[in-house]
Parts: sequence; C-alpha cells; structure tokens
Amino acid sequence: MKTIGILGGMSWESTLEYYRLLNQGIRAALGGQHSARIALYSVDFAQIEQLQHEGHWEATAEILAHAAQGIQAAGADFLLIATNTMHKVADQVQAQIDIPVLHIADATADSLEQQGIRTAGLLGTRFTMEQDFYRKRLEQRGIQVLVPDAQERALVHEVIYNELCQGIIEPASRARYQAVISGLAARGAEGVILGCTEIPLLLRQQDTPVPLFDTTAIHARSAVARALG
Repeated sequence: MKTIGILGGMSWESTLEYYRLLNQGIRAALGGQHSARIALYSVDFAQIEQLQHEGHWEATAEILAHAAQGIQAAGADFLLIATNTMHKVADQVQAQIDIPVLHIADATADSLEQQGIRTAGLLGTRFTMEQDFYRKRLEQRGIQVLVPDAQERALVHEVIYNELCQGIIEPASRARYQAVISGLAARGAEGVILGCTEIPLLLRQQDTPVPLFDTTAIHARSAVARALG
C-alpha cells in the first residue's frame, strides 16, 4: 500500500471527511483492520483565507509548497491538495516536490466521463467559479462548464466561508443551493459538480434529482485506487 499525502486544513471540516473516506475506502478494499497509510499536514486556514481574498496567490503557493515538502519528507508517495480552490496553485506546488499531485479536477473529469456527462454545472468558491484554473482543466477534456449568475455565485461563496467552513449547516442555505442547482439544470447542466470540498457537508444526492458530483468523495476514491494500484 502506498502512503497518501494530504495537504489539509482548508478547511479542517472537509479534511475530516477526506480522512474518513480514505480509511473507509481502504478497509472496504482490503477488509479486516486495514486502514490507510496517510501523511497529513494541516495548515492554519485563517492565514490562507486572508491571502485568498487579498489576491496574494503566490504567498499561498509558498505556504502550500513548504507544507508539501514536509509531506514528501514524511514518506508520502503522492499528494492530495484537500481543497478545490487551492488547486489554483497546484502547478507551483508540484514544481517544488518530486511526488505527483493527484489533481482533483482530473479525478472529477474522469467521473463525469464515466457517467457520460458532457455539460456540467459548477458550484464552488467565487475563485473556482469565476477563474479558469479549474474550468479549463475540464474544458480540455471536452466538458462544457456552466456557472451560476453573479448574485448566485456570491451566495454560494458566502455560505462556504461564513457557514460550511465553520461547521454551520443551515437548512435555508440548502434550499438556496437547491434553487441554484435547478437553475443550472434548466440551462442544460446534465450534472452539477460540488466543486468545493465543504459543499457535500450541506448537500447530498437525495436533496436534488440532478446528478451531483461530490469532489471530496471522487478525490478520495481516486487516491484509494492509486494507493492500492
């Protein structure tokens, strides 16, 4: 079994889900008392969040690259950056380490292709929805990406940072997200990517008839396959 490196803490609420899913995946595959070999480095998200909103992405890349080097030194065979948004600096992180970064958008594209989805809605932070670092990776695979309108993007972003990253789950916010998803489906989305690792804390498949793609679960499944491959 390979050792999975996790660069987490962005936020720790979703890193907790990664840890659970990775260990459950290994146990399901191997049985008995097996659990995942994991090297975890968890950053202080307050520092990252401030730099994100100030637009200081190079500074975030330096923090994550330093953490990734520590994960590599701890014996990890490959790396998960346990957040969608910070894949904006995935290339900078990869340049500073020798082990491969398992990119969350690539794993998501694989899952979309397996289910025949060619047009997908994307929910996430404002950075993920509005910038092209994530969308372009999907579009290069022939997947059309739809995002909510400006008002809806602001709503989705605010719920992530002000509620989900702090462990707050509000039924009213779930209803608002359901309305956003319905709007994306009406525009032609065949499925919707939960492109922030906290969103699955709020929304489950039973909450909407539109197929959802939980990037936390997808990333974890891909890591389990890599660890056992």
